[in-house]
Amino acid sequence: METERPDLVVIPEFFNHPYVFNERDHEHLKRAEPATGPSITAMRAKAAEHKIHLIATLYEEESAGLYYDTAFVIDPAGDIVGKYRKVMPGLYLSLERMYFRFGSRFSVFRVGEWKIGIIICYDTFFPEHARCSAVNGAELIVVPFAAPRVGPWREMMITRAWENAVYFAPCNKVGPESGWQFGGESMVVDPEGAVLACAGNEGDEIITATLDRRRVFEVRQKKPFFRDRRPDLYGALCAQTEDIHG
Repeated sequence: METERPDLVVIPEFFNHPYVFNERDHEHLKRAEPATGPSITAMRAKAAEHKIHLIATLYEEESAGLYYDTAFVIDPAGDIVGKYRKVMPGLYLSLERMYFRFGSRFSVFRVGEWKIGIIICYDTFFPEHARCSAVNGAELIVVPFAAPRVGPWREMMITRAWENAVYFAPCNKVGPESGWQFGGESMVVDPEGAVLACAGNEGDEIITATLDRRRVFEVRQKKPFFRDRRPDLYGALCAQTEDIHG
């Protein structure tokens, strides 16, 4: 990845408007945009201008009354080549479930030779989500965020990288907005948990990192977590809700 012109650019969740989903106001539904709206159109133009892959996440209007929190994958020609819809809208600190529907796929996207997974913000609090992305083939998982500083942020990002032997790259909003103080600390973590780059928590920054795909293979040979998994024993994770106790 070249510093002057990176292969992949990731920007935070809800980059195009303030975070409003901690408020109960149906007027905020008007902030949703279709894939053909001005924000993604502008991002497509920038991707084509700079000949880069770009991941941009916004409040998507799929159709009248149907909305998602969606990460769009845009290629260097400016074409939308994929999308990931947030599987777990937040209800921990926010009211996101009031505003958008659950996604249901942990898709993996090709960016050059890389296989890239995406999860969004609150998804990260569920280790199953990153694991599903990794099991589906992801070598790098990017995570658009709009979150205040919550708990052991740095340790959680390192753990998700380490336990899945993937590069892990959260990209968070930063600074005061809508009554919240967004936590920043965007970072890039390697498959063994080494932090390759990390932003601060005071203001906007651009961080870059050079990734080596061979590193994923080397670490997975050394730590054969995927060989040693026992999915035949994990039925409780997929059981009917009323049949489990957690």
